[in-house]
Amino acid sequence: MTNIETIQLTSDNMNNLMTYSQMLNKDPNTIINNALEEYFNAEHKKIAEKNIHDENILTNLDYDEFWDGVEL
Repeated sequence: MTNIETIQLTSDNMNNLMTYSQMLNKDPNTIINNALEEYFNAEHKKIAEKNIHDENILTNLDYDEFWDGVEL
């Protein structure tokens, strides 16, 4: 695991993080990691659902380039 020197949270987010940490009896790091995992999953889903004729951000290939030469 890599440590990042500084991550800045707004005071509202920090207050909410501490409040929910106490209410749920969860470590603040667990809450942040769970929230980031959900965020990245949602972003990945948005990218995957993007119009198939646009260049795919995950592969840098458009639809035709991706499937060129594939036999089903």
